[in-house]
Order: sequence, then C-alpha cells, then structure tokens
Amino acid sequence: MKSFENLEVWQQARSLVSAIYQMTLNDKIVRDYGLCSQLQRAAVSIMSNIAEGFERIHLQEKIQFYNVARASCGEVRSLLYVVADSYPSLIQQATLLRDDAVSVGKLITGLIQSTQRRKNG
Repeated sequence: MKSFENLEVWQQARSLVSAIYQMTLNDKIVRDYGLCSQLQRAAVSIMSNIAEGFERIHLQEKIQFYNVARASCGEVRSLLYVVADSYPSLIQQATLLRDDAVSVGKLITGLIQSTQRRKNG
C-alpha cells in the first residue's frame, strides 16, 4: 500500500527538517528564538503539507497542499539567507541546506506536475 512515507520527496523533506533542527541547536543561533522558530516551522510545513496533500482524495486539494509545501521551501531558503547574513560561522551550513531545499522544491514541482496530469488526463 502506498503511503506518504514512501515518497522520496517526503523522505528528503524529513531529512531537511532534521538538518535544520540540528543547525538551530548551534550555540550562536539558538538564542535567536524568532529566527529558529520560524525556520523550524517553515521546514516542518514542507514535510507536513506533502503528507497532508498525499492523504487527500480530491486531486485539486492535493495540488493545493503540494503548492503550500513548495512555498514553504521558498520560505526556508529565504530564512537561510538570514542565517548566513547574520551568523558568518553558519554560512557553509546554511548554503548546503539551501541547496537541499532547492532539491526538495524541485521534487515537489514534479509531484505537482504529475498530479495535474492525473487531474487533466
């Protein structure tokens, strides 16, 4: 039986969430509660909206949740620029995580396109 846990995109989103939580435990950034909280919530939103979209029956609802997940990828990338700009010691880590977020976003785009083909076909 298919489940969202089997989706490569959800698995990569889960890995991104884990890596972001690890980065936000860094001694320098952990005190920046607002930034850490927003970054964590945006990352969790990617993973959660993929799961919720997968569980929806109506294709248009699936697409809506996948679009929210893709938008959350953009939010994560933007927030990672704030991390890099504000915490020079985290530039390399933020850049790698931004690349991961781009990869997840591309997978979500593929999921949206696949779902749209099902809807239109």
